[in-house]
Amino acid sequence: MKVLLVFAHPEPRSLNGSLRDVAIAELLAQGHDVRQTDLYGQRWKAVVDRDDFPALRSDDRLHPARASAEAFASGTLTDDVREEQEKLLWADAVILQFPLWWYTMPAILKGWIDRVYACGFAYGVGEHSDRHWGDRFGEGTLAGKRAMLVVTAGGWEEHYGPRGINGPIDDLLFPINHGVLHYPGFDVLPPFVAYRLDRMGEDAFPAMAEALRERMRNLAITSPIPFRRQNGGDYEIPSLRLRDGLGQDTVGFGLHQDPGTAPC
Repeated sequence: MKVLLVFAHPEPRSLNGSLRDVAIAELLAQGHDVRQTDLYGQRWKAVVDRDDFPALRSDDRLHPARASAEAFASGTLTDDVREEQEKLLWADAVILQFPLWWYTMPAILKGWIDRVYACGFAYGVGEHSDRHWGDRFGEGTLAGKRAMLVVTAGGWEEHYGPRGINGPIDDLLFPINHGVLHYPGFDVLPPFVAYRLDRMGEDAFPAMAEALRERMRNLAITSPIPFRRQNGGDYEIPSLRLRDGLGQDTVGFGLHQDPGTAPC
């Protein structure tokens, strides 16, 4: 497999960086072709602004989505953005690795998504009508590829459990797993989450590293989270409301998973 790892931590010598090294070493040992985007190391530009659209005239009003669509269609996106899009098209699997900061990803990774996920590339794809509301949520440019998150958190695993004060980890990661990865077509694997990193002793690292190696060994065969596909018949078009009779005993984000299948 061809694997792209997008790394978003400012310190390569951190425990997060050590886990990144473990993942890459295991992927290479398994014979995978690996490429990396180190956002802090590359000093990635994290904000969308006029500089992203060189063809935009100075007196034109900036409408980000429209400018993004025009730049993508005309091939005038900036070189750094086009390079990352090429990596995504190259990859069979994409790993986003980051520390959980304030219940979400670091701003630099969000900025990578904002800029690389151009209109016409990751959204605004396909027919939009009263029969088909775009190629997304299981369809789209990145359909057929796998993706997963490798996340580190300072809190205890119990803090992110079903009754934990931070909320269930699957709920916290839903906007990324479902809205960032599944939206443009990825089959999304269950995340690898390492807890209590701020207080973890060196003696605990080997077990954590081995658990991550195991996930990398099974990257190609792990069952994805069974998110419902937008155009698979479970949602009314164009309201995108889950059809009556589905998810009757489920609330919250779990409504958007098909209970008929489950990840292994």
